[in-house]
Amino acid sequence: MKKIVFYLFLIISLPSCISNKRITYLQNLSDSTAYKLDEFIPFADVDYKYVLQPFDIVQIDFASSDPELVEGFSFQRSQQMGGIGFGGGVGGGGGGSDPLYMNGFSIDEEGYVEVPKLGKIKIGGLTEDQAKDLVQEKINIFFKEEVYVRLRMAGIRYTTLGEFNSVGVKIIYKNRATIFDALATAGETSLLAKREKLFLIRQYGDGVKIHQINLNDRALLASPFYFIQPNDILYLEPMKIRQVGTADNLTSSLALFGGIFASVLLIVNLVTGGI
Repeated sequence: MKKIVFYLFLIISLPSCISNKRITYLQNLSDSTAYKLDEFIPFADVDYKYVLQPFDIVQIDFASSDPELVEGFSFQRSQQMGGIGFGGGVGGGGGGSDPLYMNGFSIDEEGYVEVPKLGKIKIGGLTEDQAKDLVQEKINIFFKEEVYVRLRMAGIRYTTLGEFNSVGVKIIYKNRATIFDALATAGETSLLAKREKLFLIRQYGDGVKIHQINLNDRALLASPFYFIQPNDILYLEPMKIRQVGTADNLTSSLALFGGIFASVLLIVNLVTGGI
């Protein structure tokens, strides 16, 4: 009877075990792409640069030695933009924390942005630098004096779905952010996440592609997907253990299995005691 109890316990507990290999980041999983500690890992050479797309929000500022020259080219803002992301920090996308939504310039569905006095300018399909140069050309028509233009995205917006501790639209107030910046902003992954199978849905102008990323593999550091881009969607699948009961985390799952095992043990004791 003791053997029966032991095998029952083994069968019940096996599904609840998660090996460290499945939850440890940046392992050397491939001999061909093995990177030792302190070894220099170059960034991937990525040809594609993010281009501005419909419904993106950009910040456009004008500067001149004569403030009156540029006063009419900007909306009157009720508050300064200095409250956002000082020092290039990482921030979440909480409600009411993004004044650029109210004060920035939104690109319409045809790729145009409307700037006071300059009218509609088509910057959709352009990189930030190209869009900045185009707006500079437009404003140079009005002034012989030097008026400088600054144009940039209103942070890096991305979406997390699935086994993240915080899901939804997130914002990172940096010009460049890694996949680990994105994970940290989302409160990390849950223990039940398939970290070897992170799906990244990325927009490419006229369409999207789905890429699969292995967070456990150190080769990710040299991957073209090490840096996230605006409008990326990150989706993490749950492990199969999620299918057992309705447990929301590993602790609940273990408690569930413990309860089942205690019930089985009680039944076995009753049966053996009655024989």
